[in-house]
Amino acid sequence: MQYTLLTPGPLSTSDTVKQAMLCDSGTWDIEYKTIVEEVRTKLLAINNLDHEEYTTVLMQGSGTFGVESVLLSAVSDNDKLLVLINGVYGNRISQIARRANKQVFELTFNETETISSDVLEDYLEKNKAITHVAFVHCETTTGILNPIEKLCPIIKKHNKVLIIDAMSSLGGIPINICELGVDFVVSSANKCIQGVPGFSFILAKKAQLMQCEGISHSLSLDLFDQWKEMEEDKGKWRFTSPTHVVKAFNQALIELIEEGGIESRYERYLENQKILVDRMRKIGFTCCINENFQSPIITSFLYYPSEKFFFENFYNYLKNYGFIIYPGKISNLKAFRIGTIGDINRYNIELLTNIIAQFVEEEL
Repeated sequence: MQYTLLTPGPLSTSDTVKQAMLCDSGTWDIEYKTIVEEVRTKLLAINNLDHEEYTTVLMQGSGTFGVESVLLSAVSDNDKLLVLINGVYGNRISQIARRANKQVFELTFNETETISSDVLEDYLEKNKAITHVAFVHCETTTGILNPIEKLCPIIKKHNKVLIIDAMSSLGGIPINICELGVDFVVSSANKCIQGVPGFSFILAKKAQLMQCEGISHSLSLDLFDQWKEMEEDKGKWRFTSPTHVVKAFNQALIELIEEGGIESRYERYLENQKILVDRMRKIGFTCCINENFQSPIITSFLYYPSEKFFFENFYNYLKNYGFIIYPGKISNLKAFRIGTIGDINRYNIELLTNIIAQFVEEEL
């Protein structure tokens, strides 16, 4: 069965993105290397970044590999990293840095609340030795959207290196990377740009990236060395690249541009999420996150208020109709998550919610 993935990635992709993977390519082939360079250039263009100030680095592996490559390469053993946490993926940033024996400090917030700019301001005023700050833009633990427009100016006012995990937002939510002064922003091929899993990418300030030389204790995750190879031998990765995934991603970028860019995709995602929430509320489900900071990426819902509701039964019921959703990740809350990104539109959401209403009527 061809499933519709209502998840924050991997997600449903277009037939043309899938078809782009049907031809084999060699990593040294000039045609393939040209595609790699096109991908790097397009990623800057869709985010309105000047190639003189910013650059793109592609990194094999999932989004976590990209985050780890930045942390290992940009944060030296003498630096002090502050991690802002309000979910699983913020915790993962801290875990990666601690495993690498970095000096890590944490500000932790409730999973259902955004990161507080006031608390951050106060902390940085009192802790001048902090050199780097990292946080997650869209925390897919819940679907919460952290206020980068408030957080970034504070971090840059205190002259800290700014690292943003924009895994589930870049390409689907407008982010003024340059104006906000972001030094490193990380995302993945299988998120809002609607490619398939296989590599992550980093948009980095060149001036900051140049300071990363020799810092990483990892060979394969050395961000500077990866960038240097791509710059000197245009389109060449240091180690075997995911050729089929890169070609699919290039097609996905073409389709994003044809859709009207990030703003247009954002509007589609917003419509998907609004329809989902409106119809789920009518069925009897409750959102876990305040709508004022709910992202259009993924939404957490409390279990249906019935002792007969079991997530496994609900999940399998939807799967039988061709829909895949996610279990919840919020501590101490019985919840599940439904994504509204990918190659889907209001038709898919309306069909899903009709089936959910049917489940409630038949099973509960």
